[in-house]
Amino acid sequence: MEVGIVAQKGNGRAAYLAADLRDRLRRADVSVAVDEATADALDLDGVPVSAMDGVDLVVSIGGDGTFLYAARGAGGVPVLGVNLGEVGFLNAVPPDEAVDAVLAEVEAFRGDGMRVREAPRIAAECDGWTSEPAANEVVVQGARRGRGGGVGYEVRVDGSLYAGGHADGVLVSTPTGSTAYNLSERGPLVHPGVEGLVVNEMCAEGGMPPLLVAPDAEVSVTLTDAGEAVVITDGRGQRTVDVPAEVTVSTTEPPMRLAGPAPDFFEALGKLE
Repeated sequence: MEVGIVAQKGNGRAAYLAADLRDRLRRADVSVAVDEATADALDLDGVPVSAMDGVDLVVSIGGDGTFLYAARGAGGVPVLGVNLGEVGFLNAVPPDEAVDAVLAEVEAFRGDGMRVREAPRIAAECDGWTSEPAANEVVVQGARRGRGGGVGYEVRVDGSLYAGGHADGVLVSTPTGSTAYNLSERGPLVHPGVEGLVVNEMCAEGGMPPLLVAPDAEVSVTLTDAGEAVVITDGRGQRTVDVPAEVTVSTTEPPMRLAGPAPDFFEALGKLE
């Protein structure tokens, strides 16, 4: 078995825990790959995070941002999150339980197999281009937000018109991404056990309420003004598109796979206050 470790960059506590976990795994006869930034801090040989799709389990040490970064590189490999952040919607394991939790997954792998949960990923397409998969949200917005910015739009769900007008943009989120960004745009909270996608207009001049659609729905955003717009995935990947254009958002493979104990959704919600 091989375990990959991705620790929050520049976080000494995360690097220390990564070193301890690496030593314990090697004593358990488990091969270990460490991401390049963490390896530099520990004076080890590292591997790119993009190569983590070749291991059997990825351990993310940090906050939800680190988890999403690790999950992008992991592809369909299960990810276990150790929470050093403040909220922890994705990271369920506290630091003092990290070694035991990871070793338990190793034993499960060697026995009946790890039990993993799946969460959907979504991607945007436009003019032959496809975005990188997003675990939280895809945002289609004007090149500039706020007064004098935004973009004209029409939102369709499986071809049927739902809303249109002028707004800063449109946000499509998974249940995993229904908090934080979506909540800041007056969207609903969606429990991760609920299947579906949330369609939310951002600072619309008129608009409609946020809409929960089927998990296999195709959401199309037709941009009607001249100029430029941007498509952003999980707050990182960004692509500029020329307007007018049509951007479609739908689920994509592989889903994000989560190992270890499930986070307490309501406990994490309490940390948002």
